[in-house]
Amino acid sequence: MNLIVGVDIGNSTTEACVAMVEGGDVAYLGSGLAATTGVKGTAPNVTGAGRAIAHALRAAGRAMEEVDAILLNEATPVISGLAMETITETIITESTMIGHNPQTPGGEGLGVGVTVAFDALARQAVAPGDDAVICVIPASVDFEEAALVLNAAVARGVAVSGAIAQRDDARLIANRLAQPIPIVDEVTLVERVPLGMAAAVEVAAPGRTVRTLANSYGLATVFELTPEETRVVAPVARALMGTRSAVVVRTPGGDVTDRRIPAGTLELHGERAKKAVDVNGGAAEIMDALRRVQPLTDVVGEAGSHVGGMLAGVRETMADLTGDPVDTVRIRDVLAADTFVPREVRGGLAGEFALENAVALAAMVRTSRGPIEQVARALTEATGVEVIVGGVEAEMAVRGALTTPGTATPVAVLDLGGGSTDAALALGDDEVSTYHAAGAGDLVTKLIGSELGIEDRELAEHVKTCPLAKVESLFHVRLEDGTVQYFETALPAETFARVVALTEDGGMVPIPVSHGLDRIRRVRRDAKRRVFAVNALRALREVAQHGNVRGIDFVVLIGGSALDFEIPELVAEALADHGVVCGTGNVRAVEGPRNAVATGLVESYVRERVLA
Repeated sequence: MNLIVGVDIGNSTTEACVAMVEGGDVAYLGSGLAATTGVKGTAPNVTGAGRAIAHALRAAGRAMEEVDAILLNEATPVISGLAMETITETIITESTMIGHNPQTPGGEGLGVGVTVAFDALARQAVAPGDDAVICVIPASVDFEEAALVLNAAVARGVAVSGAIAQRDDARLIANRLAQPIPIVDEVTLVERVPLGMAAAVEVAAPGRTVRTLANSYGLATVFELTPEETRVVAPVARALMGTRSAVVVRTPGGDVTDRRIPAGTLELHGERAKKAVDVNGGAAEIMDALRRVQPLTDVVGEAGSHVGGMLAGVRETMADLTGDPVDTVRIRDVLAADTFVPREVRGGLAGEFALENAVALAAMVRTSRGPIEQVARALTEATGVEVIVGGVEAEMAVRGALTTPGTATPVAVLDLGGGSTDAALALGDDEVSTYHAAGAGDLVTKLIGSELGIEDRELAEHVKTCPLAKVESLFHVRLEDGTVQYFETALPAETFARVVALTEDGGMVPIPVSHGLDRIRRVRRDAKRRVFAVNALRALREVAQHGNVRGIDFVVLIGGSALDFEIPELVAEALADHGVVCGTGNVRAVEGPRNAVATGLVESYVRERVLA
């Protein structure tokens, strides 16, 4: 009778299970989970492994002194690096655009006129018969004085069609006007708004966005542009899409450009071919080139670019961890995903942001088995128990997944982790093909944070892993599926009128962004689809016979990301067209998608060492 502990060191978590082995019989007594310490497959893993083993033994009611052997997965180090390449940029030169979307613009509608200084209006320097005007109000003028002068000007017969204010006073001014006009405020650099130039101010109704100034042909109509001039201002219209308020001032000789930033090139080296691809071409072009050169042996990024720097950093990190020379480290897989990132518009006057096209890139490095042997020796010293390095991790995952009720070979297993998406196909007892794809939960978090402008990684994780709701009063919220939930006690004041993430413990985490619930939900789901659905398909194609996914009948999802409330659904949707039965694993009928590799190590030990 032997007490065995199986340990799976993953990219993000380390899992353990305790089993009593007697002859060919196995009785599982408990399991444990701890955060992985250090990079998977390197010496710092010992601390996290020790914690996971301790948790499992505590759950089993056993002590370390009773353990006969510790089984360790053959965890080759994997590093995933991420780079975000902006490939377009809106620039405004000698021209002005204000579309910063203040929270409280005043008035409503579209006003077109010539920009005039507030002082000129106050001095009655503008005659009643002159053209319509847009008044530019500096911070030195308070809302009462502004409203007084605007009302007096209108009473004299001056056609005041709109206003631009530096202070946060738009609504206060608008509420005091006898004749409502659209007003945009919070324009930080109001002194740089050119005077005597044709301008248009637009404020949409609550819940709506500007229409005329966010439309290239609307701008052409307002400013009487030629077809060539309309082509030039198209980036301005694109940058204003989705805002509630906007100002466009036309200046003679102004130049608006939407240029592509050199994002660098990737050189993909395959066993039989080599192909260079421009990152500017986007994710589809990169992934198409990757398919053409498979199997991949290395990737090189253009020197001086973000891509080149990221790949160089991944190589250097791996070399430091393993002691291998930098020039021997190889990139084994990449995943590219199209995304958008908010970037400040160059030439704007109020900190305007536009969503620019970008490409996110994840790269993965795998190295030799040598480092895991060092982990095994260190773990033996720490525990005083013999540590045996088990078989290939993907094969162990298959053995563990097969303890899910209702499964049998042939079966494919998708291990959805934090840094990589791994696939294994078992056609028989000893025939297993594997593939490791770069990109998983960490990349999803980065995409969500970038598209929503969230710099706090923990907050981006909440958006990724939690359902959303909109707090509509202090006593009820509307969930993202449209249903309403009521509360007997008042909700925290900081959540009022906010979109919140609903945590598993019943808490609410406010998401401090201006986006609505629907957009946040769409960004979250699209990010998961671009990473996990894409990786699931390409990983299964690599392990399937002749690349035919339809030849696979059953797919079992395991790993931490398989616990996500919607990733299994999105992966199943992606595989539905291929006639694949897909579902989340339930290891040993009790662990869910967790503990597959640790369980597989025990199953393999019994089969190869006890029953052999």
